[in-house]
Formats: sequence, structure tokens, C-alpha cells
Amino acid sequence: MRINSLKTAAAEGRPIVNGWLAIPSGYSAEIMGHQGYDAVTVDLQHGMIDFASALSMLQAISATAAVPLVRVPDGTPAQIMRMLDAGAYGIICPMVSTAEQARRFVAACRYPPLGNRSFGPARGLLYGGADYPQHANNEILTLAMIETREGLANIDEILDTDGLDGVFIGPNDLSLTLTGAASAESTHPEMLAAVERVVSRCRQKQKIAGIFCTSGAAAAQRITEGFQFVTPANDVMQLGRASREAIALARGNAIPTTGASGY
Repeated sequence: MRINSLKTAAAEGRPIVNGWLAIPSGYSAEIMGHQGYDAVTVDLQHGMIDFASALSMLQAISATAAVPLVRVPDGTPAQIMRMLDAGAYGIICPMVSTAEQARRFVAACRYPPLGNRSFGPARGLLYGGADYPQHANNEILTLAMIETREGLANIDEILDTDGLDGVFIGPNDLSLTLTGAASAESTHPEMLAAVERVVSRCRQKQKIAGIFCTSGAAAAQRITEGFQFVTPANDVMQLGRASREAIALARGNAIPTTGASGY
């Protein structure tokens, strides 16, 4: 089976830079996959993407060096299993607030006896190899999103879940629930303490700490803070930012700094 290079990078302490796709386009996915990202995530929660588009996007990413990941809409096992069968080599699951939710998430990603994933790997065999069923339990990446006050309070129990590779902070939702305002780069004391809590617990338990960022510079800062898995904005944000900069330069104006927030 194809080795999941993200797990290798995490084990060796190397940061993972992850692309993020919200636009339903195989062509865009192919372009992103060729830019040097370690992984590229297809976003089925907040992206404008259905299953048919996600399938073509996973196929496009699979033709590049980037590892194909999917953020599912929620923890529904059938949805998780379908995306794994479609060739996702890892799942990011939103709104995981309890150890039981984390356990159910991981179980959906693992074949028996370690979980309850139904057998039918389809594209998993094409991407992973003929021996995919024998090794998928070891290679599929599992990241639970910490986005709620309850999830933060239960971070130790969530990280103790067998088979969970790490957690991924959704900064807008976490900021919203902690401070009343959605901000991917919030400097509110409670948000700063929450981020440090997650990073320190991941370090102690040797699990991956991930977070969504608004830019490459923000992602670099997060790496210095101890995050191993960073997403420097998504395709929508990057497209908007590049367009604003090009227009400003063409008109001889100052480059604007405002734009869409991360999620």
C-alpha cells in the first residue's frame, strides 16, 4: 500500500502544509496539487462541492504529489466511509466535542476489528494499491476538529482516543464560541489560551496539532507556536487576494489588506 507521507512527516517532526479547496473544480484541484503542498483537502462542509465534484477533485489530486484529504460535512459514518472509498487518504471531521464523538469518527475510518468501516474501497485500491485493505487502518489519517467550548474542555479525552492522529482547530468557530466573534486570528486572551492548551496537550500526547490560517505568513507563525499541520488560506481566499493585488497594481493603488476570513 502507498505510504501516507503525512504520517511519516508527523513522526519525524516535519511541518505539513495543507492546501484547501472550496471551489468544485477538478482543474483547480489539479493546479493546487502541483504547487508543492504536502496535502490538499476537499472541503465538503463549507465548500460548494457535491460528491461528483469531490470525486473528480480527488482523482486530480491523486495525479500529483499531494496527499488527498477530505473535510466531511459532519461525523456521519456513511459519509466518511464513502469519501474513503472515493480515495481520500485522510479525513478531517468537524465539530468533535466529546471522546465518544471522536471514537465514532475513528471507528468509521477503520476496518474491523479496529472499527466498523464497511468494505468496498473502490478508488482506495486504485490510489493505495492492491493491498489497501490489509494496511488502510494504519495509513488513513484522522483529524478531529476542535471548534467548541465543550471540545476544548474534553481535549485530553479526545486526544486519548485510540487511532486518532490529532486535532485541527477551526479558529473561527472556536473564537465565536469563546469570545462571541468569529476571527481566525483572534488575539482575545481566552482564544490565545485555548490555542496554547491544544498545542501543549498535542505535544504531551504526541498527536498532530493542526489549524486553519488566513495566509502563508500566519501559517509560518503557527508553526513556530508548535502546530504541525497548517492550512495557509483556501482557494477562494487566495483567488480573491491575488485578484485584488493584481487590480491594485494595475491601477497604481496600494495593495488592499482586507478580504474573506478563514474557516
